[in-house]
Amino acid sequence: MSEELKRVGSVFKSKRKELNLSLKEVENTTSIRSSYLEAIEDGLIHQYISGVYALGFIKQYGNFLGIDVDTMMREHPHAFRMPAEKHEFSYGIGTLEVRGNVGGGVKWLPNVLWAGAAAIVLVLAWYLAKFLGVI
Repeated sequence: MSEELKRVGSVFKSKRKELNLSLKEVENTTSIRSSYLEAIEDGLIHQYISGVYALGFIKQYGNFLGIDVDTMMREHPHAFRMPAEKHEFSYGIGTLEVRGNVGGGVKWLPNVLWAGAAAIVLVLAWYLAKFLGVI
């Protein structure tokens, strides 16, 4: 895979030089960092960023240079295969980790207090109405 990426990268590099462009000029136009552009040209882009971003940068860079990236992808499928990435999930605040139910029982308390206050107000209103003879 590395050799194919290096061959693809050399196509990018030679096309850029043919157009007489520096990496900085390409960076300013494409908004891809020059370090990533250089990594593409050296065939080392997958070492620096994830496969999805690498593929996107390669396509964008190729389109900028006028290279038919889709054809290149068909001719060099191994070069564009994204390496399998392992994702580590760290559990903590903001995750779905099951924790002890420290404050779980308190969530119903405000509702009970409001319901109790409403019941007291209704009972007082009923006694007041009965006292005044409205009922």
